[in-house]
Amino acid sequence: MSGHSKWSSIKHKKAATDAKRGKLFGRLAKEIAVAAKMGGGDPETNPRLRQAVSAARSANMPMDNVKRAIQKGTGELPGASYEEYTYEGYGPGGVAVMVEVMTDNRNRTTPEIRNIFGKCSGSLAETGSVAWMFERKGYFLIEGSAVDEDELLELALEAGAEDMTSDDENFEVLTDPADFEAVSEALAASEIPTLEAQIAMVPTNTVKAEGKQAEQVLRIMEMLDDHDDVQNVWANFDIDADALET
Repeated sequence: MSGHSKWSSIKHKKAATDAKRGKLFGRLAKEIAVAAKMGGGDPETNPRLRQAVSAARSANMPMDNVKRAIQKGTGELPGASYEEYTYEGYGPGGVAVMVEVMTDNRNRTTPEIRNIFGKCSGSLAETGSVAWMFERKGYFLIEGSAVDEDELLELALEAGAEDMTSDDENFEVLTDPADFEAVSEALAASEIPTLEAQIAMVPTNTVKAEGKQAEQVLRIMEMLDDHDDVQNVWANFDIDADALET
């Protein structure tokens, strides 16, 4: 399975622990605060904030946390001022990697991200070096046991989804970014819970990683994902499911 969908499944499993859930909530709070700062604190008139709040609900983030994050973004409560950056690079075996960060100190974050790439046989690249290998898509990850496959497919397509795939555990629904909210509302109306719902960078091609190389790819993904300033990590690796069990 491609790097995006497989890594999303891995992240969901990691988030089951209290420590990982706390980190996830922190990332969601950052996104909510930045969205509120840029477009105001009303989700009804701020599409980015509406998507961020929806993602927070999917992750079962307490609504008190959501409210505080919005108030920090609008200035009603004190909070750090974050800037958004995207780093592009190559991991082991030429795997393309995109790293979205929110940081209050780019001079600290950049060398730390570069160091992670270096430790994992990778390297940072110039802006635009790998972005062309990805497309912005609405992305939903849905637990396989939560819904019948045919029912989900029919509902998703009627709401505007472009594609749906599945593995042994989960369903993955892709949409044009413009149709993200319509599909999200359709899923909510049918009470179908999502493990993940966001605008994602989905690879248009993949690079096969096996053996030691596959281990290195997963290591760089985990190290980047664990960094406090990193919001999302996208990659175009393709790893056999068996390799993930070792």
